Amino acid sequence: MFKIMVVEDDLPLLKMMSSFLSLNGYEAIQARNGEEALEQLNHALPDLMIVDVMMPVMDGWELTREVRRDYPLMPIIMVTARSSLEDKRVGFSAGADDYLTKPVDLSELLLHVSALLRRAQAITSHRLTVGETVLDYDRLTVTRGETELELPMKEFLLLFKLLGSPRQIFTRRQLMDDIWGVDSQSDERTVDVHIKRLREKCEAFPDFAIVTVRGLGYKAEKRL
Repeated sequence: MFKIMVVEDDLPLLKMMSSFLSLNGYEAIQARNGEEALEQLNHALPDLMIVDVMMPVMDGWELTREVRRDYPLMPIIMVTARSSLEDKRVGFSAGADDYLTKPVDLSELLLHVSALLRRAQAITSHRLTVGETVLDYDRLTVTRGETELELPMKEFLLLFKLLGSPRQIFTRRQLMDDIWGVDSQSDERTVDVHIKRLREKCEAFPDFAIVTVRGLGYKAEKRL
Protein backbone atom coordinates (compact mmCIF):
# COMPACT_ATOMS: atom_id res chain seq x y z
CA MET A 1 0.00 0.00 0.00
CA PHE A 2 1.36 3.43 -0.97
CA LYS A 3 1.75 5.95 1.85
CA ILE A 4 0.83 9.57 1.18
CA MET A 5 1.60 12.42 3.55
CA VAL A 6 -0.94 15.25 3.48
CA VAL A 7 0.41 18.53 4.88
CA GLU A 8 -2.41 21.04 5.42
CA ASP A 9 -3.22 23.49 8.23
CA ASP A 10 -6.95 23.57 7.41
CA LEU A 11 -8.10 20.70 9.63
CA PRO A 12 -11.42 19.94 7.86
CA LEU A 13 -9.64 19.87 4.47
CA LEU A 14 -6.81 17.76 5.92
CA LYS A 15 -9.31 15.20 7.21
CA MET A 16 -11.34 15.24 3.99
CA MET A 17 -8.32 14.61 1.73
CA SER A 18 -6.94 11.95 4.06
CA SER A 19 -10.28 10.12 4.24
CA PHE A 20 -10.67 10.25 0.46
CA LEU A 21 -7.19 8.82 -0.08
CA SER A 22 -7.82 6.06 2.48
CA LEU A 23 -11.09 5.13 0.76
CA ASN A 24 -9.13 4.76 -2.48
CA GLY A 25 -6.54 2.35 -1.13
CA TYR A 26 -3.79 4.65 0.16
CA GLU A 27 -2.41 5.04 3.67
CA ALA A 28 -2.76 8.71 4.61
CA ILE A 29 -0.33 10.39 7.02
CA GLN A 30 -1.39 13.78 8.38
CA ALA A 31 0.68 16.85 9.27
CA ARG A 32 -0.53 20.35 10.16
CA ASN A 33 2.56 22.30 9.02
CA GLY A 34 6.00 21.93 7.50
CA GLU A 35 7.90 21.32 10.74
CA GLU A 36 5.45 18.60 11.78
CA ALA A 37 5.85 16.99 8.35
CA LEU A 38 9.67 16.97 8.64
CA GLU A 39 9.47 15.43 12.11
CA GLN A 40 7.42 12.55 10.70
CA LEU A 41 9.18 12.18 7.38
CA ASN A 42 12.13 9.95 8.28
CA HIS A 43 10.15 7.32 10.14
CA ALA A 44 6.94 7.54 8.07
CA LEU A 45 8.77 7.37 4.68
CA PRO A 46 5.80 8.33 2.48
CA ASP A 47 5.77 7.51 -1.22
CA LEU A 48 4.30 10.92 -2.10
CA MET A 49 3.52 14.23 -0.41
CA ILE A 50 0.58 16.62 -0.88
CA VAL A 51 1.66 20.01 0.46
CA ASP A 52 -0.33 23.18 1.12
CA VAL A 53 1.59 26.40 0.50
CA MET A 54 0.28 28.90 3.04
CA MET A 55 0.88 27.30 6.46
CA PRO A 56 2.14 28.59 9.82
CA VAL A 57 5.55 27.69 11.27
CA MET A 58 6.94 26.50 7.90
CA ASP A 59 5.22 27.13 4.58
CA GLY A 60 4.97 24.66 1.71
CA TRP A 61 7.74 26.24 -0.34
CA GLU A 62 10.28 25.94 2.47
CA LEU A 63 9.10 22.42 3.29
CA THR A 64 9.51 21.33 -0.34
CA ARG A 65 13.05 22.72 -0.47
CA GLU A 66 13.92 20.87 2.75
CA VAL A 67 12.46 17.58 1.46
CA ARG A 68 14.31 17.89 -1.85
CA ARG A 69 17.69 17.94 -0.07
CA ASP A 70 17.30 14.41 1.29
CA TYR A 71 14.61 12.96 -0.97
CA PRO A 72 15.27 14.21 -4.52
CA LEU A 73 12.87 11.69 -6.09
CA MET A 74 9.96 12.14 -3.66
CA PRO A 75 6.86 13.13 -5.70
CA ILE A 76 5.39 16.36 -4.30
CA ILE A 77 2.04 17.93 -5.24
CA MET A 78 1.51 21.52 -4.14
CA VAL A 79 -2.09 22.50 -3.34
CA THR A 80 -2.83 26.20 -2.92
CA ALA A 81 -5.27 29.01 -3.60
CA ARG A 82 -2.39 31.01 -5.10
CA SER A 83 -2.52 30.45 -8.84
CA SER A 84 -0.49 33.26 -10.42
CA LEU A 85 2.33 32.50 -12.83
CA GLU A 86 4.86 33.78 -10.29
CA ASP A 87 3.44 31.52 -7.57
CA LYS A 88 3.76 28.54 -9.89
CA ARG A 89 7.30 29.57 -10.79
CA VAL A 90 8.25 29.63 -7.11
CA GLY A 91 6.55 26.27 -6.51
CA PHE A 92 8.29 24.50 -9.37
CA SER A 93 11.61 26.15 -8.50
CA ALA A 94 11.26 24.84 -4.96
CA GLY A 95 10.99 21.32 -6.37
CA ALA A 96 7.27 20.60 -6.70
CA ASP A 97 6.32 17.97 -9.29
CA ASP A 98 2.73 19.15 -9.70
CA TYR A 99 0.62 22.19 -8.79
CA LEU A 100 -3.13 22.16 -8.10
CA THR A 101 -5.23 25.17 -7.13
CA LYS A 102 -7.96 25.26 -4.50
CA PRO A 103 -10.77 24.39 -4.28
CA VAL A 104 -9.39 20.92 -4.96
CA ASP A 105 -11.41 18.41 -6.97
CA LEU A 106 -10.63 15.20 -5.08
CA SER A 107 -11.15 12.99 -8.13
CA GLU A 108 -8.67 15.11 -10.08
CA LEU A 109 -6.25 14.98 -7.16
CA LEU A 110 -6.48 11.19 -7.23
CA LEU A 111 -5.55 11.14 -10.93
CA HIS A 112 -2.48 13.29 -10.28
CA VAL A 113 -1.44 11.10 -7.34
CA SER A 114 -1.73 7.94 -9.43
CA ALA A 115 0.23 9.43 -12.35
CA LEU A 116 3.07 10.69 -10.16
CA LEU A 117 3.40 7.36 -8.36
CA ARG A 118 3.64 5.53 -11.69
CA ARG A 119 6.37 7.88 -12.85
CA ALA A 120 8.28 7.53 -9.60
CA GLN A 121 8.25 3.74 -9.92
CA ALA A 122 9.50 3.98 -13.50
CA ILE A 123 12.36 6.28 -12.54
CA THR A 124 13.56 4.09 -9.67
CA SER A 125 13.65 1.12 -12.06
CA HIS A 126 16.17 3.09 -14.19
CA ARG A 127 14.05 2.62 -17.33
CA LEU A 128 11.47 4.92 -18.85
CA THR A 129 9.11 4.02 -21.66
CA VAL A 130 7.41 6.75 -23.68
CA GLY A 131 5.33 5.28 -26.47
CA GLU A 132 7.78 3.02 -28.32
CA THR A 133 10.84 4.87 -27.02
CA VAL A 134 12.84 3.37 -24.13
CA LEU A 135 15.36 5.29 -22.02
CA ASP A 136 17.92 3.07 -20.28
CA TYR A 137 19.59 4.90 -17.39
CA ASP A 138 22.35 2.30 -16.93
CA ARG A 139 23.42 2.40 -20.60
CA LEU A 140 22.63 6.10 -21.26
CA THR A 141 20.72 5.08 -24.38
CA VAL A 142 17.49 6.10 -26.06
CA THR A 143 16.04 3.31 -28.21
CA ARG A 144 13.09 2.99 -30.56
CA GLY A 145 12.92 -0.14 -32.66
CA GLU A 146 16.22 -0.45 -34.51
CA THR A 147 17.20 3.13 -33.73
CA GLU A 148 19.51 3.58 -30.74
CA LEU A 149 21.08 6.81 -29.54
CA GLU A 150 23.80 6.96 -26.89
CA LEU A 151 23.89 10.31 -25.13
CA PRO A 152 26.51 12.10 -23.01
CA MET A 153 25.70 11.87 -19.30
CA LYS A 154 24.35 15.41 -18.81
CA GLU A 155 22.14 15.26 -21.92
CA PHE A 156 20.75 11.89 -20.89
CA LEU A 157 20.03 13.02 -17.32
CA LEU A 158 18.29 16.11 -18.64
CA LEU A 159 16.10 14.09 -21.01
CA PHE A 160 15.42 11.44 -18.35
CA LYS A 161 14.27 14.10 -15.89
CA LEU A 162 11.97 15.81 -18.39
CA LEU A 163 10.41 12.58 -19.64
CA GLY A 164 10.17 11.21 -16.10
CA SER A 165 7.60 13.94 -15.37
CA PRO A 166 5.86 14.71 -18.68
CA ARG A 167 4.03 18.04 -18.78
CA GLN A 168 5.74 19.22 -15.60
CA ILE A 169 7.46 22.56 -16.09
CA PHE A 170 11.06 22.80 -14.94
CA THR A 171 12.81 26.15 -14.62
CA ARG A 172 16.36 26.52 -15.92
CA ARG A 173 17.59 27.04 -12.36
CA GLN A 174 15.87 23.87 -11.19
CA LEU A 175 17.41 21.85 -14.02
CA MET A 176 20.83 23.34 -13.33
CA ASP A 177 20.61 22.45 -9.62
CA ASP A 178 19.36 18.91 -10.27
CA ILE A 179 21.64 17.96 -13.19
CA TRP A 180 24.77 20.06 -12.71
CA GLY A 181 24.49 20.52 -8.93
CA VAL A 182 23.67 23.50 -6.76
CA ASP A 183 27.36 24.46 -6.54
CA SER A 184 27.86 24.49 -10.29
CA GLN A 185 29.44 27.64 -11.72
CA SER A 186 27.86 27.06 -15.14
CA ASP A 187 25.52 29.67 -16.56
CA GLU A 188 21.82 28.81 -16.87
CA ARG A 189 22.20 29.19 -20.64
CA THR A 190 24.02 25.84 -20.45
CA VAL A 191 20.57 24.30 -20.16
CA ASP A 192 19.46 25.99 -23.39
CA VAL A 193 22.50 24.61 -25.21
CA HIS A 194 21.81 21.06 -24.03
CA ILE A 195 18.11 21.35 -24.88
CA LYS A 196 19.02 22.45 -28.40
CA ARG A 197 21.34 19.46 -28.83
CA LEU A 198 18.69 17.07 -27.49
CA ARG A 199 16.10 18.38 -29.92
CA GLU A 200 18.48 17.89 -32.84
CA LYS A 201 19.51 14.39 -31.74
CA CYS A 202 15.99 13.22 -30.90
CA GLU A 203 14.35 14.09 -34.21
CA ALA A 204 14.22 10.34 -34.94
CA PHE A 205 12.07 9.77 -31.83
CA PRO A 206 8.53 10.97 -32.58
CA ASP A 207 7.02 9.82 -29.28
CA PHE A 208 7.88 13.01 -27.41
CA ALA A 209 8.77 16.66 -27.78
CA ILE A 210 10.70 19.08 -25.58
CA VAL A 211 8.64 22.25 -25.29
CA THR A 212 9.78 25.72 -24.25
CA VAL A 213 7.37 27.35 -21.78
CA ARG A 214 7.86 31.06 -22.16
CA GLY A 215 8.81 32.80 -18.94
CA LEU A 216 9.20 29.53 -17.03
CA GLY A 217 11.47 26.92 -18.58
CA TYR A 218 10.97 23.57 -20.30
CA LYS A 219 8.70 20.54 -20.24
CA ALA A 220 8.36 17.27 -22.16
CA GLU A 221 5.14 16.27 -23.91
CA LYS A 222 4.09 12.92 -25.32
CA ARG A 223 3.18 13.08 -28.97
CA LEU A 224 1.73 9.61 -29.59
